[in-house]
Amino acid sequence: FFHGFYEEEKLVESLATMPTNERIKAIQKMPETMKKKREIRNKVLKEITEKSRRRSTQLPCFTQCLQGRVVSFRRFGNSLSEYFQLLWVWHKTLKIIGAEFGTSVLSYFIFLKWLLTFNIFSFLINFSFITIPQFVAAEPNNLSFTGLELFTGAGYFQQTVLYYGFYTNATISKIENGPSYNMQLAYIFTIGIYFVICILILSFSIAKSFCRNFVNPQAYSGSASKLLCTWDFNITNEKAVKLKQKNLSTQIKEGLAEVNREVRNFSVTERVVRIVIHLFSWVASLGTAVAACAGVYFLSINNLKLFVEGHRNDLESQAAVLVLPVVTSLLNAFIPFFYSWLGHLERFQSPGHQIYVTITRNMVLKISIVGILCYYWLNIVAASESQCWETLVGQDIYRLVLVDFIFCLLGSFFGEFLRRIIGTTVWVSLGLPEFDIGRNVLDLIYAQTLTWIGILFSPLLPGIQMISFAIVFYVKKVSLMMNCQPPRKVWRTAQMATSFMFLLFFPSFLGVLSVIGVTVWRLKPSEECGPFRGLSSMYAAVSEWIKILENYTASKWVVWVYYNLITSELFFFILSSLVLIITYLYWQIIEGRKTMAKLLRKQISN
Repeated sequence: FFHGFYEEEKLVESLATMPTNERIKAIQKMPETMKKKREIRNKVLKEITEKSRRRSTQLPCFTQCLQGRVVSFRRFGNSLSEYFQLLWVWHKTLKIIGAEFGTSVLSYFIFLKWLLTFNIFSFLINFSFITIPQFVAAEPNNLSFTGLELFTGAGYFQQTVLYYGFYTNATISKIENGPSYNMQLAYIFTIGIYFVICILILSFSIAKSFCRNFVNPQAYSGSASKLLCTWDFNITNEKAVKLKQKNLSTQIKEGLAEVNREVRNFSVTERVVRIVIHLFSWVASLGTAVAACAGVYFLSINNLKLFVEGHRNDLESQAAVLVLPVVTSLLNAFIPFFYSWLGHLERFQSPGHQIYVTITRNMVLKISIVGILCYYWLNIVAASESQCWETLVGQDIYRLVLVDFIFCLLGSFFGEFLRRIIGTTVWVSLGLPEFDIGRNVLDLIYAQTLTWIGILFSPLLPGIQMISFAIVFYVKKVSLMMNCQPPRKVWRTAQMATSFMFLLFFPSFLGVLSVIGVTVWRLKPSEECGPFRGLSSMYAAVSEWIKILENYTASKWVVWVYYNLITSELFFFILSSLVLIITYLYWQIIEGRKTMAKLLRKQISN
């Protein structure tokens, strides 16, 4: 015992003398459990603190304070990471899903987790810079709460921070002659900077996933490396060992299935029949999407008439405003089942091809419906006689998000639970259902698209979506474990996460930017509500602020940046050209690496 204690003390002293990076690497390489590694790390930090105290008499006061702050901050960071490790239960859940159902189903839950994190970030930004200042200038809400507002988003919620119309256009100042807070600038800059951050995060995520799964996929998915080099010898718990074994087994099966996939040779007659079936499926899917969009458009026109002409608070009028989101969600819920049936009818050779085709058809449907709704909001609602058309748009999006969430839960019940009951008791030949990746992924992208559009009209919408995504994660996990079976055909889906990110970026996010751009630059804000009341456009608030800054010498550089960069077409032309050149060079590097990899494989095989 004393020998072991002496050896550990010696190890701690040697680690304390190392530079930070080398010390971290040395601790990571130790063949010990994570708990033991944390204990050693904490002892090392304690040893460093004691050494710094011994030298405190020889060091200046500033150096002592700086060293103490660095060590305290490092300890706080380590403690915080440990608490997050304890509270964040996603990791174990994702491991179980990957082991039981493979990477195809796992990619959906990873994407859902990523969107949940993204909405937490969005909510914190909007709540910090838009909502909290509004609480200072908020007037009391005189409307009564009946409970129907939770479903309709109207009534009591109209006079809350949930909607654009409640926010003031005044400069908020808590102390007389003290610092002030310009609500107009805060509103437009917060949302503008948020979308810039979204572009950076999405671009980085797509590039990282692309490099991982397309540029050098063998480094992450080689069967030999998985079999020989990826076992974690720190795992000692029996359940964890079995889970790790099952996870590796599933990944190796997926890799081997892709390598050993056979390409069937069809006769001329079979090829013609397959082409006819594909054409029929595409015509049927596109025709269904057009019919759905037409129905949504005429229903939305009728919805606006009901709201403007008969704006009452009785139960009938409250129920009438729910017709549009309910019908839209019904179309989004049932048409994808028809698309899945078409996919089975086409009998693709690869499950991946079937999923990608189903995703494409669902994407066309959902983006078309969102496009029709955006046309309705920006061209019809904005030109209506409503006193605050921005709040009306925010209410519509709130109802769409809420009803879509309810239908998502109902889809898990009717689409998976009842399907399992039928497949195990009534129609046994059907068996257990498989998890529909394409339909579920497009549901997430549709919900996130609505959140991005609605963030201008309802700043707290990411908070609502954050709660709904968290509930959806657990409901889908339970439904998957209880009702679904693993995919019948094992296949590797390393590139699927990249495809999800790309679909989220284009056409979803770029389409949202177009809608926000038209709203901010072209549309006239309402005269009686919101932070931009009385202005010709929302962007006019920035132009007026720049004119004020022209009178201050210290702010001349802001004026110069605005006129020479932000409003300059030449600057954006040069910037776009640089982005295209960098993208081209990056693509050439990727192609070069692929060519080198092929040559190396040929040399090895020879």
